[in-house]
Amino acid sequence: MRALKPAGNQVAQVLFKPTTFVHLNHIIKLLKVSADTNNLILAKILHSHLLVTNQTSTGSNINPLNSLINIYAKSNRISVAQKVFDRMPERNLVSWCSLMAGYLQTGFPLQVLKLFKDMTLVDSLRPNEYIFAVVFSACSDGGKALEGRQCHGYVVKSGLVFHQYVKNALINMYSKFSDVKGAMRVFSLVPGYDVYSYNVVLNGLVQQGFLNEAIQVLERLMGESVEWDSVTYVTVFGLCACLKDLKLGLQVHCRILTSDVELDVFVNSAIINMYGKCGKVINARKTFDWLQVKNVVVWTGIMAAYFQNGCFEEALNLFSEMKINDVSPNGFTFAVMLNSTAGLFALRHGNVLYGEIVQSGFKDHVIVGNALINMYAKCGDIEAASKVFLDMMYRDCITWNAMICGFSHHGLGKEAMALFHDLLAAGECPNYVTFVGVLSACSHLGLVKEGLYYLNQFMRQVGVEPGLEHYTCVVGLLSKAGLLDEAEELLRSIPVELDVIAWRTLLSACHVHRNYGFGRRIAEFVLEMDPNDVGTYTLLSNIYAKAKRWDGVVKIRKLMRERNIKKEPGVSWIDIRNVTHVFVSDDCQHPESTQIYEKVKELLARIKPLGYIPDVTAVLHDVEEEQKEDYLSYHSEKLAIAYGLMHAPLEAPIRVFKNLRMCEDCHSAAKLISKLTNSMIIVRDANRFHSFQNGCCSCADYW
Repeated sequence: MRALKPAGNQVAQVLFKPTTFVHLNHIIKLLKVSADTNNLILAKILHSHLLVTNQTSTGSNINPLNSLINIYAKSNRISVAQKVFDRMPERNLVSWCSLMAGYLQTGFPLQVLKLFKDMTLVDSLRPNEYIFAVVFSACSDGGKALEGRQCHGYVVKSGLVFHQYVKNALINMYSKFSDVKGAMRVFSLVPGYDVYSYNVVLNGLVQQGFLNEAIQVLERLMGESVEWDSVTYVTVFGLCACLKDLKLGLQVHCRILTSDVELDVFVNSAIINMYGKCGKVINARKTFDWLQVKNVVVWTGIMAAYFQNGCFEEALNLFSEMKINDVSPNGFTFAVMLNSTAGLFALRHGNVLYGEIVQSGFKDHVIVGNALINMYAKCGDIEAASKVFLDMMYRDCITWNAMICGFSHHGLGKEAMALFHDLLAAGECPNYVTFVGVLSACSHLGLVKEGLYYLNQFMRQVGVEPGLEHYTCVVGLLSKAGLLDEAEELLRSIPVELDVIAWRTLLSACHVHRNYGFGRRIAEFVLEMDPNDVGTYTLLSNIYAKAKRWDGVVKIRKLMRERNIKKEPGVSWIDIRNVTHVFVSDDCQHPESTQIYEKVKELLARIKPLGYIPDVTAVLHDVEEEQKEDYLSYHSEKLAIAYGLMHAPLEAPIRVFKNLRMCEDCHSAAKLISKLTNSMIIVRDANRFHSFQNGCCSCADYW
């Protein structure tokens, strides 16, 4: 551009000499140079010369005016292009096509369709293949499916559909309408294939989840002599990632290494994503380390790979490394970091990230807002999650789902159901995930009739097929209501393949409702399904202990030893001033263990007058009552709560996380401790969040 400025000045001096007349062919050549170099100044000079020499008023000068429309449109001067177009004494198909392409490029697809109608009505011109290629793109960008299908009918009748770029535009249009069958029909029935056709079809199939069909198209592509480009490789790597097909991914990686395709940032990001989704984070890291130039897309890709494989700390460490390398994060980077933070339940780190997000200007990005809601909900601060939701300028279905499921996970069923009704009122269409949150909320509230209505009628009305998670929620709903026989009947009749979790939900209900005979039968059935499910052994052992069947407890423990099944030890942790303190039952390793034990002892003594009675039935040992109380007193969550009360700032919630289900005795103690100390105590166990306040829990004593 800079190199052309002196030339532009020379051209101006020549063009504006009174005696100078430049031949039209030279003007056209100069306009081509202007278009190729994006030199708007030169175009304006040439335009002025045409006006001064009165060469714009005759129909014979249509070509330079078409070139001017093209240049102005490419330079985002669409209003100027429109003025040139309007003042043309005569127009041809190129004139219309240039202006329509300009409106399409500048984001006005509906104006393209208006011009298309005017062209046939005003100038009575018959559209050609180039016009239709632009029109189909405008229909897809503008969401005009009906108009697109009407134009499809025209090009079929006129034979224009056999032009490759018309066919490709049609395939692209149907793919953008999520009409995969329509795209495949055009792809299969209209002869002639190039790499763009395959790219559009493959991309549409992968994005819409038609993976088997995508594999069939890929096999067809590999059987033809079509040369792959970078877009092909990116799409195929995406297919491998969706299928988690490492073998195919390795084959495609070898193919690209032996080809002439440049390994640009998009291709490398696709390779990293493929290895991450296939569980080979080491391969992803090798690809990342091999790169000489790394931009934010590549950095975000490798962080996402670590996050997807549960390596949350490594993802956060890479974020720090990226900033050291002077690469600024984008919205996707922050989303991955927030989700990694949620995986670690690191609320304080999430707050720090929130500050960076506000400072960087990404606060109003939907993907960031969604990740913030998820992070705060999973880290136990549902109020902060709700505030983010209410402050969001734009929301998508993921936003609503994150908040509904967040409320449900915290036991706030009423809030979840109210938000679900707001979603429907806002015209959003609920999806698979939405109903997981809704049915979970029905379970918390004991809304059996409503839950069965959503499962059996409403979900099918909106086109959502019930899946395993939905049936598991309804089993929990029926079980909580004490309808154990109905829950078992549902489990044995549903059309989806069940996992152990669904049956263990029913087994846990047997334990809560003290229906020990029913529970033993269900446990035996579950152990036939999965002899290595440690949770079932634990629940069955608890059932025997509650029934004082110590022979049964001994039998279960012996069986676990024989099968080499080890119960995971209970671990609780709490963050105090950026330091994570970890506790196990009867822990004496903490530097302040003496003071912590004294605090626990003091708290338990003070809540006994409030009604605390140690639940010694939870102790799985046949020993004296006093010894059973000692076993209960120093469970990991009690130690963590005591430490939080000793060191957390005044009026700050005590947030404790535990890897296993909270026992009934600790649950009772936590309720009364919250009342005694006038504190909010939030415990996240393996099942859900428990918010203890003023002697009550958000789970309503069912978990």
